[in-house]
Amino acid sequence: MIAVPPSTSLPSVAVARPTVRARRFGIDTYQEPVIYMRRDCEVCRAEGFEAHTRLRVTAGDREIIATLNVTLDHFLEVDEAGLSEAAWRLLGVEEGDLMTVGHVEPLDSLSHVRAKMYGQTLNEAQLGAIVQDAVAGRYSDVELAAFLTATAGDRMTVEETVALTRAMTRAGDRLRWDAFPVVDKHCVGGLPGNRTTPIVVAIAAAEGLVIPKTSSRAITSPAGTADTMETLAPVTLSIEQMRRVVEREQGCVVWGGSVGLSPADETFIRIERALDVDSPGQMVASVLSKKAAAGSTHVVLDLPVGPTAKVRDFESARTLSRLLVACAEAVGLHLRVVTTDGRQPVGRGIGPALEARDILAVLRNEAAAPADLRMRSLELAGELLELGGKCAPGSGVRCAERVLAGGRAWDKFQAICEAQGGMRVPPVAPYTAEVTADRAGVVHAIDNRRLSRIAKLCGAPQAPAAGVTFLAPLGTQVRCGQPLLQLHAETPGELRYALDYARQNPATVAVTDG
Repeated sequence: MIAVPPSTSLPSVAVARPTVRARRFGIDTYQEPVIYMRRDCEVCRAEGFEAHTRLRVTAGDREIIATLNVTLDHFLEVDEAGLSEAAWRLLGVEEGDLMTVGHVEPLDSLSHVRAKMYGQTLNEAQLGAIVQDAVAGRYSDVELAAFLTATAGDRMTVEETVALTRAMTRAGDRLRWDAFPVVDKHCVGGLPGNRTTPIVVAIAAAEGLVIPKTSSRAITSPAGTADTMETLAPVTLSIEQMRRVVEREQGCVVWGGSVGLSPADETFIRIERALDVDSPGQMVASVLSKKAAAGSTHVVLDLPVGPTAKVRDFESARTLSRLLVACAEAVGLHLRVVTTDGRQPVGRGIGPALEARDILAVLRNEAAAPADLRMRSLELAGELLELGGKCAPGSGVRCAERVLAGGRAWDKFQAICEAQGGMRVPPVAPYTAEVTADRAGVVHAIDNRRLSRIAKLCGAPQAPAAGVTFLAPLGTQVRCGQPLLQLHAETPGELRYALDYARQNPATVAVTDG
């Protein structure tokens, strides 16, 4: 032991932060940053890092929080750290660049998540702290899943839903427009096909309404509006590009994840997709925060109701409608909820490219265009035209019909696609197969969830050309052997998986005798 006289001070020593060399591992972890280090790495051992430790990783002026995965073999040198594609992109490093790594400070907001798990009600400040930390990437996927599970079902009050909506709106950029009203249209989802949004946007913009539409990619469905629109035009636009499109054409259909509006929504959607959950409170906050962030003032919301839709019965629809309207009023939105038939798909296509072809057929006024998709689009566009003050109450559908039948909607849609980067031709899948009726009779029930499952097994939405063509709506008289569904896939294996599932579940399109 060395004695140090009281009057003597020890020299200060600068403690160097642990460094490792960056290596691109080429592993797709979607949006979650992941870092890989060897178990015998000196930094790993000295710092006490273990698998699934959350690490702060810094390179130059950029910093991320990443989840550690530990390798047991010599995939890496001892002084290297591998980065997933998400981590590589966010850090902006090159091979061999030095990175510093360290532990992440404990998150105070996690105590709020735990409180919610035990049934406590959270206030706006607590929910705001959770959202801010989630957007900053401080939450692991496990912690995000804990929050989403704790708020699932009916576990959120109206006040909590309003507070979450406000927190999610504040967490990102917010657009302002030199126009009033600024309109939007949304569907709560859960129904295959039903791709009315691009048609409604074209009609509304052709009538002079400003409609800056930001859309999601698929959460639990075979296609989101952004996935479908991407087969027709670019949707990954910056805020500046989106603003230029809207200023030029009055409307757009872009992916919300690319413009930074309500970024918490994209963070939560990624986990909701894995959990296959979409709770009322989270859904309301998701929808309304995106509308508020996009600068919308007036919104029409499509609420399909059916036994295998997201909303199963009219009592649930009334409850959800009241929640939507109450929260919309609290954040300054004028909302009109339209309850629609959710017993079966709308249109024939289920999957990005197949839905896109339905949209084109309606906009072009083709004789073979799906009549139900056309009528649903006119109804919703009519509601929006009335809400936006473009026509008298009760005359919206007639006004929308004139715009569509006269070709103005098709002209406007082409102009929007060109402004977003150029119109595209939807791809066609190279492999197809049919599912046929095993008896003669009448189609009396459709299982929307199984239809979505079949389309996803075909490869949708990751494979844009994949999906299902729906050939037998309710009430169709069919003969034995008549095609009910046509499956589309980009690989033979996916087609086989989907076909096997469809044949094992004949009640997907249920045919009754007589």
